[in-house]
Amino acid sequence: MKRLQLDGAGLGLRRELMLPLMDGVPPSIDFFEISPENWLDLGGKRARDFRWFTERYPFVAHGLSLSIGGADPLDFDFLLRIKGFLFDHQIKLYTEHLSYCANNGHLYDLFPIPFTEQAVHYTAARIRQVQDVLEHRIAIENASYYAASPLSEMDESTFIRAVVEEADCWLHLDVNNIYVNSVNHDYDPVDFLLSLPGERIVYGHVAGHDRDGPDLIIDSHGQAVIDPVWELLDIAYLRFGLFPTLLERDFNIPPLAELLVEVRQIESLQYKWRSRYIKQSA
Repeated sequence: MKRLQLDGAGLGLRRELMLPLMDGVPPSIDFFEISPENWLDLGGKRARDFRWFTERYPFVAHGLSLSIGGADPLDFDFLLRIKGFLFDHQIKLYTEHLSYCANNGHLYDLFPIPFTEQAVHYTAARIRQVQDVLEHRIAIENASYYAASPLSEMDESTFIRAVVEEADCWLHLDVNNIYVNSVNHDYDPVDFLLSLPGERIVYGHVAGHDRDGPDLIIDSHGQAVIDPVWELLDIAYLRFGLFPTLLERDFNIPPLAELLVEVRQIESLQYKWRSRYIKQSA
């Protein structure tokens, strides 16, 4: 399956980072990511500053509010606005969470879809509708969750594989979400990772989290990435090959120099595996 022409290590573009980045984007940053909901209606200087970035660097749009697995009808007016935004800024990849966030109105959080055969067909059909409107394939991210649905009939990785294959969409692999769920739901993160459809991985995330107790992790994106998450990313590159990977940091944002240490860690892992792949093919 042919993958998108996006490569390297990326960073989420936050407004507090824009001025230092406009003074000079470090070479370790190959692309940026934004949530389009936060940028759709910009005007004035902020819009001009955002355009400065999208004219110079590749971007990924990572959605927050589509509610792909929810009971509410898809918001086609919103989707058309997203389509125009992606076209206007030449953003080639749009991703969303394999979850829902609306039920008779927005819930302002992400909730897990029951892992059932009915939910597979329902969610895949909605993804296909989104792809028909946008006129290109999207990627769906494995989501973190804190309470498993009692209605589930299959395990999470079987559900993910079934959805992406029936929808014929990409997989957005979040290795931090795997680690968070493995602690919160007591499973082996490596076994879970290796059970996913690697041929559909087009994009990845690493992030930090907050530990609220020995058996509870909150997917906050507010701390540095820990070693077990880096190890999962390393295994993912070993098993599935290289894919563009972004550092997520949404809260408690440190100075750019501290974030770049983690972006360079992504770059270093990619360099290691790229070098090995080149040697193996020589």
